[in-house]
Amino acid sequence: MAGEQALLSTEIVNRGIESSGPDAGSLTFSIRVRRRLPDFVQSVNLKYVKLGYHYLINHAIYLATIPVLVLVFSAEVGSISREELWRKLWDDARYDLATLLAFFGALVFTISVYFMSRPRPIYLIDFACYQPADDLKISKEEFIEQARKSGKFDEASLEFQKRILQSSGIGDETYIPKVVMTSEHCATMKEGRAEASEVIFGALDELFEKCRIRPKDVGILVVNCSLFNPTPSLSAMIVNHYKMRGNILSFNLGGMGCSAGIIAIDLARDMLQANPNNFAVVVSTEMVAFNWYPGRNRSMLIPNCFFRMGCSAVLLSNRRRDFRRAKYRLEHIVRTHKGADDRAFKCVYQDEDEQRFKGLAVSKELLEVGGDALKTNITTLSPLVLPFSEQLYFFSTLVRKQIFGGPEASKPYIPDYKLAFEHFCIHAASKTVLDELGRNLELTEKNLEASRMTLHRFGNTSSSSIWYELAYLEAKERVKRGDRVWQVAFGSGFKCNSVVWRSLRRVRKPTRNPWLDSIDRYPVANL
Repeated sequence: MAGEQALLSTEIVNRGIESSGPDAGSLTFSIRVRRRLPDFVQSVNLKYVKLGYHYLINHAIYLATIPVLVLVFSAEVGSISREELWRKLWDDARYDLATLLAFFGALVFTISVYFMSRPRPIYLIDFACYQPADDLKISKEEFIEQARKSGKFDEASLEFQKRILQSSGIGDETYIPKVVMTSEHCATMKEGRAEASEVIFGALDELFEKCRIRPKDVGILVVNCSLFNPTPSLSAMIVNHYKMRGNILSFNLGGMGCSAGIIAIDLARDMLQANPNNFAVVVSTEMVAFNWYPGRNRSMLIPNCFFRMGCSAVLLSNRRRDFRRAKYRLEHIVRTHKGADDRAFKCVYQDEDEQRFKGLAVSKELLEVGGDALKTNITTLSPLVLPFSEQLYFFSTLVRKQIFGGPEASKPYIPDYKLAFEHFCIHAASKTVLDELGRNLELTEKNLEASRMTLHRFGNTSSSSIWYELAYLEAKERVKRGDRVWQVAFGSGFKCNSVVWRSLRRVRKPTRNPWLDSIDRYPVANL
């Protein structure tokens, strides 16, 4: 019962002035009790479903006319024999050659326009995740002990962090920079640049080696790092280090939270659609040392307990000849932004405390806000990925609720997303978040395994966590040809973003992978 109560929050609602009865003329209020992470079964908004069905409606003309044309053609051809068909075609060709040539010209023109107007397929050639050196590993006990020795925290702050770590789902082999546990001030540009160079160049060196391409071959570069944004930018730092070409299209995304990795993929996709025969590299990371909080504000101490070193680098291509060596093809990207709501906007907020220490404040409403954003995102995604039977049942229940309404209406049907995806890579934010998402989406422990194990082994690596999760699935050799992978992440703003990949081949155990030295010990039970 206590665990159930912890999932609830209360809200006082002003119902206005009572118009009749003994309380006429008086203000009336009611107390609304709700789950901090919305129960998806209780509320699904129809307007977000329309966004997904809009895509299907745009293609309805093809779905409606092609079967009719095939049926008419089949009926016409089936009414005459094969000999009569060839004789008719030969006679028409002899006596009306101009019409025949015009017909074939129109056919070739139509097919050419169709293929030229189609979006270019985007292929994921390969990706790399940085694995820090072993001397940067730290256990939960060492974390608290070294934090105490650093002299940056009082006893109450240390005890609070200890309690958070015990229930965090984080293991004893995560990585943090050494400087954060010294008595020195670590949130400096020098330390930020040093960490950025280590993790970014480590991931990119591995990516270029695995894909056998030169840095000068890359035409598009997108880097996302939420809280560390120096001048020159991190993208400029990469161009300088690898001496990339002068006409490279480089972008640097800052302040966009843990879901920025998918936003960066979306930007790279748009650039690849506009620039044929190109490679795009997407780098996703966050700097731990630069964002380390040494104060006493508990909402700002929470990120210290979860965020760890990490970086991913992804190589995308729009060249059709790369189909043979690519691992995945990009299927869908759906982005949701709740920034118009003040509560959502401020639930993850960088600020300064009373002592003027800079930190990232995490609101108690994070689960509720994040759940609402996720609900919107998956409701929009559903029509694009679910089997037709699930879509029909899902849509009919939503329409039924809109027509009948009221508490007597049946609960909306929550689709079985396990029918749409073989693999789930849900941002490894915290154990509580994963528990709640698993319960609401009715996911099995197998579905959540990659996320839970990534949180345990590497901690919350921000926007790169979904790539450590995919690396886990590859290290376990679970990705087969045709499998669909759903990566979903959420972060400040508040944003929730999804990307869907389809595997183009069976992925064998990689020779370079951050899990190779520990994969035999996973999954870990009882997290």
